[in-house]
Amino acid sequence: MNRNHLGPALVLGATLALGLVWSGSYLKDAVQLWKQADRVVAVKGLAEREVKADLALWPLSFSVSADSLADLYSAIDTDRNKITAFLTQAGFKDEELSFAAPVVQDLWANQYRDQRPPRRYKADAVLLVRSKQVEQVRKTQPESALLVSRGVLLTQSYEHKIQYVFTGLNDIKPQMIAEATANARQAATQFAEDANARVGGIRSAQQGYFSVADLDSYTPEIKQVRVVTSVEYLLEE
Repeated sequence: MNRNHLGPALVLGATLALGLVWSGSYLKDAVQLWKQADRVVAVKGLAEREVKADLALWPLSFSVSADSLADLYSAIDTDRNKITAFLTQAGFKDEELSFAAPVVQDLWANQYRDQRPPRRYKADAVLLVRSKQVEQVRKTQPESALLVSRGVLLTQSYEHKIQYVFTGLNDIKPQMIAEATANARQAATQFAEDANARVGGIRSAQQGYFSVADLDSYTPEIKQVRVVTSVEYLLEE
């Protein structure tokens, strides 16, 4: 070989050799990264907690009727005062009580004379108890039947049913998320042991939706808080 071409050939050969070494190392690292990315386990973690409601919404709905609007509003005031006195005696404060505007109907409107009811006007009204005295609400609610004996026509509807609310969700969220994540890792660890691997770091995680529901239909004042987290862990050799 001509000596003039020997130098460039040697340089080219060395460059190719280095390129092959570098590409081989790169491919090896790429394969390892691909394997690591492929070896993951997706699990869900659950956290549940029973809590007591800390707010009660108790609407007392009632109905009155009269022949004139003046008498109707007088009857509304009379019954509202009776309900307010009953609740005050039970230990509720004025600031825990609120009265909504009554809904008034003219029962004679669009009715023939022989189909008209005895009294022309009817009003439906609601006095709302909004109180943190949850146990006192539970104790007083059955006693509200006494109002009927005092001439108050209490009415019932799904819209005006009593509600028990838990308002402290933000206070327990961090702890419950930690519990759900720990529960997810336990599941991932068990899976890893079965696969002769060990759990690595978290590749991705998603916090689930917090739900607050009655524990059952008999104890609506007890709530069950629930959250599910979805976590993907890397698996290592």
